[in-house]
Amino acid sequence: MISALTLVIGNKTYSSWSLRPWLLLRHLGVGFQEISVPLHAPDTAAQISRYSPSGRVPVLLDGDRAIWESLAIGEYLAERYPAVWPVDVHQRALARSAANEMHAGFAALREELPFNCRSRRAGVVPSPATQAEIERVVALWTTCRQTASDEEGSWLFGRFTCADAMFAPVALRFHTYGVILPEAAQAYVDTVCQDIHVRAWVLAACAETAVIPQEERGSPVGEG
Repeated sequence: MISALTLVIGNKTYSSWSLRPWLLLRHLGVGFQEISVPLHAPDTAAQISRYSPSGRVPVLLDGDRAIWESLAIGEYLAERYPAVWPVDVHQRALARSAANEMHAGFAALREELPFNCRSRRAGVVPSPATQAEIERVVALWTTCRQTASDEEGSWLFGRFTCADAMFAPVALRFHTYGVILPEAAQAYVDTVCQDIHVRAWVLAACAETAVIPQEERGSPVGEG
């Protein structure tokens, strides 16, 4: 079993990538220490470089090993905790495909609807490019949910998996900007927002005082 884990993250308000492994560890019930490095501070790059070979957060430290990139951290944990992915081989393949698509794509959505989990905005009209990506996210969620029964739970594959960790920040983005969604997709957003661990993250974010300028929030320095 993994022991003495440390997760290095950015501001909870703005760092969607940091939320992903943090949330996965919480749902797995794995103990870990947390180091927070403020993004966009004068010494951000120097602070992160103490821990991360890529110069970005999040990074998981396991003894003298460093694992960076959110999805790589998920796969590292999966080698020790089978609950990271669905048990069924077909669901597992779908979960990995969806998680990888989230990790690699949706640039317009990220840029136009920057992560800020302590804010709420109304009247936001997505551009055609962002709307197309929103619809793709909804289609992915629908495909995943079709493989799970309601009795198994309300996450993408019934119980919480790494796929949910990857999409939780997107659900929070939709919540922040009041994105209009089909009923089933909105129900998933509600599941994310009501999760005890997500609520703990948002509560901690609301206690932060650092502010990143609006024009710089699409891709915070040191996050990836």
